[in-house]
Amino acid sequence: MTEQRRPRPRAFRLEGDQTVTAKATPSTDDAGTPSIEVVEAEFDAFALEAAQLADGMTGDEAAVEAAQADGMLRRYVFSWGGVFLSAVGGLLSLALTMWIWGVVEDSFRHSAILGTLGLVLAGLAAVAAIISLTREFRAIGRQNRIAKLHAALAEAHASDDGKAARERVGELCKLYEDRPDTGRARALLNDYLKRIIDGRDLITLAERNLVAPLDEEARREIAGAAKRVSVVTAISPRALLDVLFVVGQAIVLMRKIAEIYGGKPGLLGFFKLARSVGAHLAITGGVAVGDSILQQALGHGIAARISAKLGEGVLNGLLTARVGLSAMAVCRPTPFIAEKQPGVRDVAPFLFGDKTKS
Repeated sequence: MTEQRRPRPRAFRLEGDQTVTAKATPSTDDAGTPSIEVVEAEFDAFALEAAQLADGMTGDEAAVEAAQADGMLRRYVFSWGGVFLSAVGGLLSLALTMWIWGVVEDSFRHSAILGTLGLVLAGLAAVAAIISLTREFRAIGRQNRIAKLHAALAEAHASDDGKAARERVGELCKLYEDRPDTGRARALLNDYLKRIIDGRDLITLAERNLVAPLDEEARREIAGAAKRVSVVTAISPRALLDVLFVVGQAIVLMRKIAEIYGGKPGLLGFFKLARSVGAHLAITGGVAVGDSILQQALGHGIAARISAKLGEGVLNGLLTARVGLSAMAVCRPTPFIAEKQPGVRDVAPFLFGDKTKS
């Protein structure tokens, strides 16, 4: 049994911050030739963790920002299609105004009381139209604010900019200052703003404390909509009713998710939101981030063998869940950093036969 040789002690000296070791005598092999000592670089676990944190949003984040730019942040520049729609809208508004004015004049010809009543009603209609348009533009501005905040937080996290992170987290707190249910989280974040210097840690804490509870509400809405669609489709006698119910549930789901994250879209704002959701589905639909297309296809095939209507219900439930997840991604004010981006199996496990999470 050979005895293992222990390494010989070596002397070293300190020169400032550097450690200088004494020159060791080069070892030789049996032939007397000096052997070459290979020094390998040490593995830095902390550097790898920092790189993973910096690259943690590169998966679906590019798709989310592209979808937001194509929808909620899209600015309609000059185009002949836009000119045509504006001209047609102007003509319709002019025709409606002339018709209302003609009704008021005819009312005055019959009676002063009827004319006054018609004038008052026309004035109320004009005031209501102005208020509605003001709310529409405010809702669109709020959606744009959320989309810009999302991109700014992603950039601040990637660059670990502490100053930018504090500014953006402050904007995030102001975004929900009119919601009492976020009061405790906002107070905690305001305290963190004074204590935490690291930008990435601050954004991570903001996501965990303020946005994560909103994610749970959005998941419940997605699960409820997917369950309703799958059940109604399975028992509905007409295909037309299936289509109308699925479309209606998708519209309601997108609006509810936008309201959960503070968007509150109006009519025009909903069109921009739907465009963003459609763009996100088009970008990530072929990849199905967080899901297995093979599992979905196999699940639908097994259900279809049992019952054709049951298979349609499962497929429509999957489609509704995918729409909800895309709406969740584009409406969320922060990117997915600390929290894992959910998939269809996470929000609607009952579609795959898993009853433990439903």
